[in-house]
Amino acid sequence: MVTLLKGKNVNINKVSHLVFRVLKFQELFTEIVEVNNPDKMPCIYAMWHAHQFCVHGIRHRSKLHVLVSRSRDGEIIADVVEKWGFKTVRGSKGKKGAVEASMQMISILKSGENCAMMVDGPKGPAKVAKDGAVKIAKLAGVPIVPVYWYSKNFTWAKFPSWDSLRAPIFITKLINIYGEPIYVPADGDEEEYRQKLQNSLEELEKNAPRAFDEVYQFGLWKKKGK
Repeated sequence: MVTLLKGKNVNINKVSHLVFRVLKFQELFTEIVEVNNPDKMPCIYAMWHAHQFCVHGIRHRSKLHVLVSRSRDGEIIADVVEKWGFKTVRGSKGKKGAVEASMQMISILKSGENCAMMVDGPKGPAKVAKDGAVKIAKLAGVPIVPVYWYSKNFTWAKFPSWDSLRAPIFITKLINIYGEPIYVPADGDEEEYRQKLQNSLEELEKNAPRAFDEVYQFGLWKKKGK
């Protein structure tokens, strides 16, 4: 994500509050339609890092735990995410942080709630799925649900970051388009299912413009409930 903190003395609480207020205001002008959400619970929603804001269109906000890094930017993101009504998963800093976060997610999933993670994060390469979601889904016994965020509106902004982070600006209509749930058996080959996840997200990207046109044609836009 774009670096939000450049100075050592930046007040994280003040910055996160400002970011939240800006995004909360933008929410008034953002209309999201879900396309083919299988509405599985528990599950892991898997998305590209550039599409991390798509969690705002996912159902059951209070039961969705978003994986957020322990970076300085992550402190702001986590605070904003929690203000918005989601929960967060955060491992400790250092080499063991990823393992700790994975164990937290497995526990959450086994308790019946959902998780969301950016499968090419935290530093890329962009749009190359890593195997973290596959490993967690395998151990937790839950499906992975790929999701892709898309809009043709000219108010769809891209940030100059490694992932080309996308965010709506002003009046924006967009869709969350979902792939078929991916179930990873206990004896499944992790590389095989990582590739299935990769293929599914690529297929969603290919199909998103047509799905957007269909939603637009039939006037299915509606405000996303809190």
